[in-house]
Amino acid sequence: MKNLLHTTTGRLRIIGFLEGTSLLILLFVAIPMKYIFEMPFLTRTIGTIHGALFLLFIFNTLSVGVEQNWKFKDTTWKVLVACMIPFGTFYIDSKILSKINS
Repeated sequence: MKNLLHTTTGRLRIIGFLEGTSLLILLFVAIPMKYIFEMPFLTRTIGTIHGALFLLFIFNTLSVGVEQNWKFKDTTWKVLVACMIPFGTFYIDSKILSKINS
């Protein structure tokens, strides 16, 4: 197996994993901690990290889309929408990104 860091698609897959994980931590750990235990610091911290990873994922998706000549209506929009849905980046990784040879 090729090292994921050596390709733009591989880096997008790593960023997608991190972005998806940060979203799940934000939704299922940080937000409940904020409202149930009145501990907002975790939401601020994880929220900032997630926001940075979200933007990084968006920019990298567009970059890989251009590099791979993706048609927006066929592929790019699916990858972009995936980062807004819990577990979406994991799904799109298995259905689209893992099958791209670059």
